[in-house]
Amino acid sequence: MSDIEGENVVLVTGGSGYLAGWMIVGLLRKGFSVRTTLRELGKQAVVRGAIEKQVGGVGDRLSFAKADLLRDEGWMQAVQGCRYVVHVASPMGQADPKGTDLVGPAREGTLRVLKAASASGVERVVCTSSGFAAQARTVRGGMQPVADETTWTDPDEKGIGEYARSKILAERAAWAFIRDDTSGMTLSTILPGLILGGAMTKTVSPSLEIVARLLAGKVPALPHVGFCMTDVQDLVELHIRAMTSPDAANQRFIGVGDFLWFSEIAEALKKAFPDRSARIPTKRVPSWLMRLSALFKDEARFMLPMLGIRREFDASKAAMLLQWTPRPSRDAVVRCATSLIDRGLA
Repeated sequence: MSDIEGENVVLVTGGSGYLAGWMIVGLLRKGFSVRTTLRELGKQAVVRGAIEKQVGGVGDRLSFAKADLLRDEGWMQAVQGCRYVVHVASPMGQADPKGTDLVGPAREGTLRVLKAASASGVERVVCTSSGFAAQARTVRGGMQPVADETTWTDPDEKGIGEYARSKILAERAAWAFIRDDTSGMTLSTILPGLILGGAMTKTVSPSLEIVARLLAGKVPALPHVGFCMTDVQDLVELHIRAMTSPDAANQRFIGVGDFLWFSEIAEALKKAFPDRSARIPTKRVPSWLMRLSALFKDEARFMLPMLGIRREFDASKAAMLLQWTPRPSRDAVVRCATSLIDRGLA
């Protein structure tokens, strides 16, 4: 681990992840020094290489520390000398592998980060939660209530997947911790939608894979499922504003754009990339087939609670307090697709 310390040092957890990579880039561009955690330090050359392709050589303004969300060791050393912590790491991606506990690792990992930050005099921690953590109880066959920062998802509602539960309960644990903390540290949580944007490496994140598979003709039909989306660059900016703004102390922020059905995502791609139009499907997967597939496939199981449900979020708090406005979701889809094509990933 490098010895960088000072008032502008930020710890970013999970440096090999998609959002973490762009978070590091955004912080470096704004003049911060960054320390990031990796489970294995053998990855640091690859991570540094990807970062420096975006921002040029950064020398000792980027350093690495070994720490694992599933273990206590390393976290005190990782946060030493940092003014801020941006906790974006999650033990698993956006899937619901049957029989896998995602809740424990997400919750305990978040608490490890917060405990170390509090003991080390960190000023503020920004945690990445999820729009899954701010959903009113589902109204079957009717309009869903618009969610805002006062909305909390019931983790025990029927159909809530393991990934969503992990995000809900990890954020709840973070707020419970900060209520009892006496160090003066503050917390902000960010609740994004489906994260899309440019690809930084040859590894395609689960959210980018949705667009990549549509472009490559690997989706035979479209499920009646949709998402509110967040462009990764917009999301990075929201985290940084929440990290530095006095108005963001101990606040929750919805950070999503508008809602698009899968069919609307496909339509946007067809319009932007007419040479690939024939590969992109227009027919819909019958709902009964989605339910059957959920018995056997993790991807279908993850999407099943969203089947036929249109959810809307009110992001006006971020606009009012942080002057943050997301770009339209169609723009995020096209920007993501352009990057994937340029890199030969779709």
